[in-house]
Amino acid sequence: MAIEDEIHALRDQIRHHDRLYYIEATPEISDLQYDRLLDRLKDLEAQRPDLMTADSPTRRIGDAPVSHLRQVAHAVPMLSIDNTYSREELAAYFKRTEKSLADESIQWVMEYKIDGVAASVLYVDGELRQALTRGNGEVGDDITHNVRTIDDLPAVLTGDDVPSLLEVRGEVYMTDADLADLNVRQVEAGLEPFKNTRNVTAGTIRLLDPQIARSRKLRFFAHGVGRTTGLSATTHTEFLNRLRQLGIPATPGVRRLDDSAAALAAVAELEQAMPELPFEVDGIVFKVDSLSQREELGLRSKSPRWVVAYKFERYEAITRLQRIEVQVGKTGTITPVAYLEPVDIADTTVSRASLHNADEIDRLDVRIGDQVVVEKAGKIIPKVIRVEKHLRTEPLPKYQFPTRCPVCDEPLVRDDGGVYIRCPSPVCPAQLRQRLIYFASRTGMDIDGLGDKIIDQLVDHAMVQSVADLYRLTAEQLIDRIDLVKEKKAVKLIAAIEASKSRGLARVLASISIRHVGPRVAKLLARRYPTIAALRGATAEELAAIHEVGDRIATSVYEFLHSASGIRLVDELAVVGVSLQEATATDPESGSPNGPLVGKTVVVTGTLSRYTRQEIKALIERLGGRAADSVSKKTDFVVAGENAGSKLTKAEQLGLKVLSEDGFAELIEQA
Repeated sequence: MAIEDEIHALRDQIRHHDRLYYIEATPEISDLQYDRLLDRLKDLEAQRPDLMTADSPTRRIGDAPVSHLRQVAHAVPMLSIDNTYSREELAAYFKRTEKSLADESIQWVMEYKIDGVAASVLYVDGELRQALTRGNGEVGDDITHNVRTIDDLPAVLTGDDVPSLLEVRGEVYMTDADLADLNVRQVEAGLEPFKNTRNVTAGTIRLLDPQIARSRKLRFFAHGVGRTTGLSATTHTEFLNRLRQLGIPATPGVRRLDDSAAALAAVAELEQAMPELPFEVDGIVFKVDSLSQREELGLRSKSPRWVVAYKFERYEAITRLQRIEVQVGKTGTITPVAYLEPVDIADTTVSRASLHNADEIDRLDVRIGDQVVVEKAGKIIPKVIRVEKHLRTEPLPKYQFPTRCPVCDEPLVRDDGGVYIRCPSPVCPAQLRQRLIYFASRTGMDIDGLGDKIIDQLVDHAMVQSVADLYRLTAEQLIDRIDLVKEKKAVKLIAAIEASKSRGLARVLASISIRHVGPRVAKLLARRYPTIAALRGATAEELAAIHEVGDRIATSVYEFLHSASGIRLVDELAVVGVSLQEATATDPESGSPNGPLVGKTVVVTGTLSRYTRQEIKALIERLGGRAADSVSKKTDFVVAGENAGSKLTKAEQLGLKVLSEDGFAELIEQA
């Protein structure tokens, strides 16, 4: 192969692997193989310097140090974001925003607020030309020489229809693991270790020597846009997807939600996932998804009206890791827990923190005896964010993750292609205990009085082998064998267990520990298949076609319902009298949905007189339909009230059926 052809082929190959590694997180080759490709390209370019181009992957090493940082004006100001610090303030913001768009429903996007340094990166004809800090919002520092060293930012955009002009805004950041390694090098060089990732990022991005910046492994996530020409998107969600197609890493963990109520409810889910993140966050950002609605809402003097940050303070301390123990969850997941020398953080004494999984232990390189940094963000779950490796004064052995279940001694297995290690035994007592606790919880079957200590004794005395056995208990058995339960409490507990039989199919599905199935997914499944017979008869493909379900959840549900243990559990629940059907508009003989909206997607827009917005959505869902918030080709019809706006226009452009409010009521009444 001619040297020119090999250079072009190597550049394409390296960019392909950059995309797989940084954007899709599915690398095909090892770091060593990647480095060899890069070294080969460097050798060839050294032989033929006339073939060197500005966008070559080898140029990431950086240019010569700059003498000073230039001040450059932003073509579009980089505004700040308004902050809230409580759920009440957040709810008030949602209410104000919805009032400003009274005749339109608003979809929201949730993103993590990454604790780094804001930056703007400009691409012209697909090539990285300039990068600036936020500065004062009007003028920023030119940091192009350092941003070119960030491996996950492409020097040249990939894919089709590359915009002629694209200015992305985002966050330059550093992972906790990279900071730990950097601090080891700092101490070895006789220098002070850095305190946190944000401080070192802020200092590094403004260094004059790009070689130093490259050695510190900065990273970038895009979450916004400045100037652009030739980039088509109508929503923020579409914009982020387009960035990924172009090879730019977009902010991770994004959630799109149909309304503010769903957004408020989802805050806890993102907070629960925070400890597993490899980088620091200091809040959650909420954005209006529709770009046209953003235009309507407009800007304040210093911040847009269409975005807000729900922030929480971060508290951290250094303490010693005394030991690691593993716990068995309700689906067999083995979770390692760090036991710490007690330390005060945010007015509480912390002595334990989750380490999440075996891969997290490897990533942190955490070892018993280490000094570790423990963080509580927003005064929630403690997290070990990094190991102070430079404080290791003696060699410590690597932690060996167990290979057998600590409770039933069953050999552990790792999920196919996943990070979780599980006990596969369906009769493991630890799993049974956790399943019973979840089954009885408020979000489960809501069995009042059935707490952890009673469940411990039920399992220890072998009085229950599955959740179905709860319904076989008698007050006499409880009084005789459970020392925590006296006569009056026994009668109340049996009554509470009996009352839970009528909760309905959705509550049962959410309670029996099907992987990936919580209350929301359970409702979607029961709405489409309101009897257990209908649900069992559905194929995995049919389940995946349900809006918001998808392949992974569908496969999990199908495999559970057709596994020996799943069949046995559901059959046992039916035998003991637990209701396995959902209240819905049904044909009493067939038990299948028989309403005018079954399988229909309906969008409501404009001001209504007969119903509130929540009432009509509830009615649509009760009659078997799906109340969507945006118009598309998949919409079956639109209900348009007074002053209907852009949704009505789009429906007419697509040729969709449009009903007045009276027409909708007539349809329901005739049916």
